[in-house]
Parts: sequence; C-alpha cells; structure tokens
Amino acid sequence: MAATKITVNNNGSLKIEGDFEIVDKNGGLYGLQGREIISLCRCGLSQNKPFCDGSHKGHFGHEASAFDLPLKKQ
Repeated sequence: MAATKITVNNNGSLKIEGDFEIVDKNGGLYGLQGREIISLCRCGLSQNKPFCDGSHKGHFGHEASAFDLPLKKQ
C-alpha cells in the first residue's frame, strides 16, 4: 500500500496521490473508478466539485510554500 501524498499546487488544486478514499459529509464514498491520482478544487469555481476541472486558471492566486504550523495547543 502506497503512502498518501498531498501536493498543494501553486495557483490551483490539491493533488492527491497514493492510497486514499474520498467521502462526503455523510460518509458516502465517491466512485473514483480506479484513479490513484486526483485533484481537489481549492478555488470554488469548478463545475465538478470537489474535484478540480481547471476553472481556476487566471482566477486564483496562491504561491504554495511549505511552513511550520505553530505548536499544537494542549
């Protein structure tokens, strides 16, 4: 089983690779038809939400650069 990798793309989607499943708020499983790589919409413009359809092009700006979160509150 491959580890799940999520890549935050510049000016676009979240790319998910590996072993994963995607469910809706009620636990219903999305049928991914064997896909091992998908992209999720971050801009809200996709006509195929929660999946990216490329609608963000020219309408969504975010430079993805990794950083450390503050320490977890206890």
